Amino acid sequence: MLSFKTGQPDKKIDETVQASAYLFGGDGVPIRADFRWDNDLLICDKRVAGPAGLAILWNVPGAGKFLLETTRLLERNAPYILPVELARGHLMRVQHKREEWGLFDIDGIDHLNNDIRTAVGTLVRAMQANSPGDAAKIGTEALAQGVRVGENFAKFHADVLLDRRKQTAGFSPHIVGCQINLKSNPQTCGPLVADAFDYASIPMNWKDIEPTEGKFNWKPIDAWIEWLSKKQVPLKGSQVLCFQQDCFPDWLKIWEHDFETVRTLAADHVRRVVKRYAKIINVWDVTGGLHAPVDFGFSFEQLMELTRIATNITRQVVSRCVVTIEIITPWGEYYARNQRSIPPMLYADMAIQSGINVDGVGLQIRFGPDVEGLFVRDLFQISAMIERFGNLGKPLHITAVQVPSASDNGSATGGQWHDAWSESCQSEWVDRFYRLALSKPFVETVTWQDLTDATATTVPHGGLLKTDLTPKPAYQKIIDLRQEIRTNAPRE
Repeated sequence: MLSFKTGQPDKKIDETVQASAYLFGGDGVPIRADFRWDNDLLICDKRVAGPAGLAILWNVPGAGKFLLETTRLLERNAPYILPVELARGHLMRVQHKREEWGLFDIDGIDHLNNDIRTAVGTLVRAMQANSPGDAAKIGTEALAQGVRVGENFAKFHADVLLDRRKQTAGFSPHIVGCQINLKSNPQTCGPLVADAFDYASIPMNWKDIEPTEGKFNWKPIDAWIEWLSKKQVPLKGSQVLCFQQDCFPDWLKIWEHDFETVRTLAADHVRRVVKRYAKIINVWDVTGGLHAPVDFGFSFEQLMELTRIATNITRQVVSRCVVTIEIITPWGEYYARNQRSIPPMLYADMAIQSGINVDGVGLQIRFGPDVEGLFVRDLFQISAMIERFGNLGKPLHITAVQVPSASDNGSATGGQWHDAWSESCQSEWVDRFYRLALSKPFVETVTWQDLTDATATTVPHGGLLKTDLTPKPAYQKIIDLRQEIRTNAPRE
């Protein structure tokens, strides 16, 4: 049996925390399990043999509320102390990364090395505590120390690498972009895009283009492309083939169990879209989250075939183009509940290894709501995940990044970073994240998801502008960072 005591017998575990929990096995791949709560005891009934780790949304005093992970643990009769195991798992990963990054004798690192020794010492005291209550209390202290030092190590490492990248002018001409929401007005929102970003990403969702079978609506896309082209804003097409909710037309569900027909219709859609804009757009995020379909029970082979079809057709229509495939939930929490899907790392690796001709991998990193895949992770975990995908050997594009600037009813339902989400917190997170991502030499672009709060539906309050188009501090932060980097970027 695998079970955990929270150390909080008098505190009710809220439904969001319960919903966030999942188990994972080797390489961090989620596994199927059932969970039962008995007061402060979490009982995990695994459906596979072998050691497993627990990931769960947990409050870390003074640091935030994050989805954190234990190490992989063996089953035993006695329950583990959850805060202690979360602290042990986090500190183990921080120390491994410190070795991988070579952060031992660099100037200015001494205080961080001291901080990690302090955190490890606190963890040892927790493991030696006389009672579960004392262990949980001291373990929580060790966890807080570990999260803070992990983020500080990630920041230190990012600052070092970003300075090096600036000195070598190792950036592409187009670094920072924004995804367009087709419901917004190009006349009012267009200038705000052109002022702050190097490029615009245009979603080509099947549902928007062909809401009724055989009847097409190109007007919103054409209006935006016409405005942006006149202002000479570079364009990227995104989410051409996507089977997430609100991306594919309702009428397609008729063919849910007829893959041959779905494949033919999908190929026709990709060809139609790419051909229409081939003279204007030569950068395509041609697939969007095919590894995690919600409403279609595609097999592994069928998902890979759809990926191959989409990339091949795009290259056939546009002979010289950049083609990427997009990962929507990089930690793959969905796989614990949907075994018909593909773990994100496996999907990307198989696509590359099987000869699907892609130029890069896209990665969505969005947090805030209490929705699977959107629970908040700390910056150390984010840095490590970006590097995992960078190890695939392909350029990486952050195709959608977003966090909120406020919390509904004053609470951070899907977690929080340091304090409750606010405009200043969002701005600070944006600065830290963009510097972290762009410090990685394999990260070529970063795209913000929603320009305004009016169109930020998945992540409420996730725009860079308020509903009345008043800029938030994060908007200016991106402008400042873009200018800082552009002074070192190569000329077109």
